Amino acid sequence: MKEMMKNTGILLAITVVAGLLLGLVYQITKDPIAAQEAKAKQEACQEVFADAASFEEMEITPVDEAAWSEAGFSQESIDEVMRAADASGNVLGYVITVTTREGYGGDIQFAIGVRLDGAMNGMSILSISETAGLGMRAEEVLKPQFADKNVEAFEYTKNGATSENQIDAISGATITTNAVTNGVNAGLYYFQTELKGGSE
Repeated sequence: MKEMMKNTGILLAITVVAGLLLGLVYQITKDPIAAQEAKAKQEACQEVFADAASFEEMEITPVDEAAWSEAGFSQESIDEVMRAADASGNVLGYVITVTTREGYGGDIQFAIGVRLDGAMNGMSILSISETAGLGMRAEEVLKPQFADKNVEAFEYTKNGATSENQIDAISGATITTNAVTNGVNAGLYYFQTELKGGSE
């Protein structure tokens, strides 16, 4: 019994010390981690809105789930919306962060920049875990195709894009192409239904 009490006491002491150390590490690292996340967010915003001087986080308007699903976006979510403004405070458009759960290797998260007239400045991929040499080529193949386009929605093709709203699919990675295209369309749909025509 004494041996058991002794072992229990030792385990308790180890647990308390480990907890205190973890708490200390968290306190030391939380500010640098938050600063790094803020920096990454700022860089992503600047990438899709190079002419903006400031970005202000907005409250996300909850989507109408029925309409959202009916529009084909049951696997997509809007994570964050930032208002992009020039040096005088005039609203230029929005940076919309989207996550799609349709990726071959899991969730894909990216930010898109949309001007007030609906033109898409481009996209910045924030998180992707697709197959190397295939889906991971989204940065190289897909990303440039969305820049400076003004369409309501995109579609992908395997036969070469012939119109403004078409995106050339990544060879051998149509699942990734479909996921990214649907995610971009979800962001544009959110802009058109919740943000277009207003700066609040």
